Amino acid sequence: MWIFFAISLVLLPIKRDISVWVLLLTLCLAYINQVIDLSAVAFLVLLLLFAQTTSRIAHDSLGHLVREAILLLAAIALFTHHIPGFHNVKALDAVIAGTHSAPFTLYFNVDKALIPFLLFSAFPTLFYRQRTAKHPLWQWMLLMLSLPGLLFLAVGLKGLTIELHNPPWLWTFILANLFFVSLAEEALFRGYLQQRLAMWLGDYTALFITAVTFGLVHCSGGMLMVIFAGLAGILYGLSWMWSGRLWVSTLFHFSLNIIHLLFFTYPFYQR
Repeated sequence: MWIFFAISLVLLPIKRDISVWVLLLTLCLAYINQVIDLSAVAFLVLLLLFAQTTSRIAHDSLGHLVREAILLLAAIALFTHHIPGFHNVKALDAVIAGTHSAPFTLYFNVDKALIPFLLFSAFPTLFYRQRTAKHPLWQWMLLMLSLPGLLFLAVGLKGLTIELHNPPWLWTFILANLFFVSLAEEALFRGYLQQRLAMWLGDYTALFITAVTFGLVHCSGGMLMVIFAGLAGILYGLSWMWSGRLWVSTLFHFSLNIIHLLFFTYPFYQR
């Protein structure tokens, strides 16, 4: 089921119609396996009917903005797990990556993973926008080197320490983190929020506001996590600005997470 879900997300910006059919198959399997129940199905059916019946509204009209706002609110509700009927699967339960790493629990979040579908329906340029300028290779190299640099900064602030890992659940982590965490979060924060704000306020103001917002949604992890996530949001946001492609910022996001897991205490240093 989860492989089908991942395939539907890969196909979404390429072959939208096929992607939706694969998603419907995934949701049928989710219902059979009791990952979603009738209340979640009812919500999704109503949302699909709404999206389809309002899809022809003119893009420059007030009605289109209302449609976009409703789909955005639905995406935020899914992001915050406020829609009933989703019984997200606990894939890893209090596992420990290494001696000094804190226990870590991982869910396969069906609700959160649906966000790219909603936002793509609301915002056709979610996965791609025209680049404003071409950036040389050395700038991209510097941006990529900033990912481990940010983790070493966390080491300096005593939030992490270096610890090599090769956990038996690595492939489970890769599947969940790439498709059901990184892509979902990038769709909401970079593909939608940063891009929409950039249309109103300009690229760098949008980058700053989105990075701050991204940091604040990690407040449950404490102030160090807010700062760390906010700085990471700047890196992800720059990769989105420079490339104009959501999958690029998603890969930056995922790369930071996988480097963190493999080479540092994950999710944080437990003394």
